[in-house]
Amino acid sequence: MPSKETPPNPPRMRQPKVAYRDGRFMESSDARTLRIGAEYLEPQARLQKAGVLNTIVFFGSARILPQDVAQARLSSLEAETSSHPVPPEHLRAAQRALEMSRYYEEARRLARLITEWSISLKRGNHFLVVCSGGGPGIMEAANRGASEAGGLSIGLNIKLPFEQKSNPYVSPSLNFLFKYFFMRKLWFAQPARALIVFPGGYGTMDELWEFVTLLQTRKMGHQAFILMYGSDYWKKLVNFDFLVESGTVGEDELRLLRFVDSPEQALAIIKQKLRRNRAMRAALRHPFP
Repeated sequence: MPSKETPPNPPRMRQPKVAYRDGRFMESSDARTLRIGAEYLEPQARLQKAGVLNTIVFFGSARILPQDVAQARLSSLEAETSSHPVPPEHLRAAQRALEMSRYYEEARRLARLITEWSISLKRGNHFLVVCSGGGPGIMEAANRGASEAGGLSIGLNIKLPFEQKSNPYVSPSLNFLFKYFFMRKLWFAQPARALIVFPGGYGTMDELWEFVTLLQTRKMGHQAFILMYGSDYWKKLVNFDFLVESGTVGEDELRLLRFVDSPEQALAIIKQKLRRNRAMRAALRHPFP
């Protein structure tokens, strides 16, 4: 008779993960469309939950310092000159940083004024919300001013090869991190009623030209406007009049940009523009103060 041997136990199988729990797959090129979709749906869900309806976006350099920090750095360098030589270019850079720091303080003040005004409309602190890129510099100043006024503020941060941490003034429930620049730009644009562009470099100019093009081509989907803060800086950086003279930009298109030089001037224009915005007036159902 053939012997009856006990069959060997089958090897223990490792249980598979559902696809969306598989980190390797989700980080792969095959899952790129899922990641892009997530960067649309997750911010949308969080903004809706927070009741955020409209934003005023601040752009500007991440390198501009608060005035007290810039002053302390310059004072420290000047003190060092008594004991050992300090390279002249280091002193010049510190002096320039102190001069530029006024934009940090003015962005901070403007964000505070906007938030105080928004709260005074008695539509809740989510009706008109300050939004920034969530990092340091002008971004921090905007979130800081809104926080000082007792309001919410949004930070749309971006994952970079070098670490850029969220500044501490972003409202925790409205602190976002994006992998894709184009999805981050979408959320800058989608709820924006105004864009305020402070002095900045490549990143600021990239965001500015994208927004100008959306308005120029009427692809924004809703009414919005752009304020260029710091007319001396921007007119020295870009010869806007030459664009018109050369025929590459029309005079009416140049009027998409409005130059301002103080927080009070910027706030007055924001109020004036939003008074004319039918969607905003319909939401308020009474005149703006």
